[in-house]
Amino acid sequence: MGFAGTPALAAKVLSAILAAGFDVPLVVTRPDAPQGRGLKVSQSTVKTLALSRGLNVVHPTNLRDAPNRELLTAHSVDVLVVAAYGLILPAPLLKWPRHGCINVHASLLPRWRGAAPIPRALLEGDVETGVSIMQMDPGLDTGAVIATQVVPIGARETAGTLTDKLSAAGGASIVVVLSALKRDGHLDARPQEPTGVTYAPKIERGETIINWTENAVAIDRRIRAFDPAPGASTLLRGESIKIWRAQPAAGRFGSPGSVIRAGSAGIVVACGDGALVVLELQRAGGKRLSAAAFLAGRPLANGALFGG
Repeated sequence: MGFAGTPALAAKVLSAILAAGFDVPLVVTRPDAPQGRGLKVSQSTVKTLALSRGLNVVHPTNLRDAPNRELLTAHSVDVLVVAAYGLILPAPLLKWPRHGCINVHASLLPRWRGAAPIPRALLEGDVETGVSIMQMDPGLDTGAVIATQVVPIGARETAGTLTDKLSAAGGASIVVVLSALKRDGHLDARPQEPTGVTYAPKIERGETIINWTENAVAIDRRIRAFDPAPGASTLLRGESIKIWRAQPAAGRFGSPGSVIRAGSAGIVVACGDGALVVLELQRAGGKRLSAAAFLAGRPLANGALFGG
């Protein structure tokens, strides 16, 4: 068996596969890359795990070129499990393993096909999502589904907490699927429903900027969808601020973006409908701070404006 993945979600799936006793002689991941504020070159979470277990790791820069594809096809594997790898597998590679390539996708397909299913589900206000184990084909997450597991979305769920839930569900689901493949020698899959298709394109920078004319519930969802990365941002006194934690409040409060009151219990900011009680913020280059700690260094008067 081979495994292809890059971030923490994928590492948790790989951990579950290894814990179940499956042999993984080949791990494919993205190349080492600059990360964080200091742009220090770091290896992927999957690579760190694989090397700690003594597994063979390859990290081609792309899969369009024949030499890079040959890094993989030089190995004989029965099946390739893919989880948040980050590169599109071209058609020749889909046919390389005897049982094809199986994707662990963090949504209930056909809803949220694409690169960012977790934040998209939160932005939309979905009450549940899940994991789909899918037989990969040349389309964008269009392959037949082998198994699904539903995961409820909590009222105060963030992208980070939801990723943890989906990682655990994905690990458990792929172990069941691989066990069935080992036992039966084949996998049963059903085509995706033609209705209910939605797409989850990658998050663009502009989407992370808070629009205070939106209603408070939508802004709250935006903040949770972008926690822990990249964070929902706004301007305050010309300075970029990230808001990490808040609570929506119903009612009429005034001009969107204006501070209604600011104290140790939070900073109440008017929205297009309702208000947002901001509980945790971060200045550029600083640490996450509670509203009380943030205000201790720089008090805010009623009427101060977020977003301007």
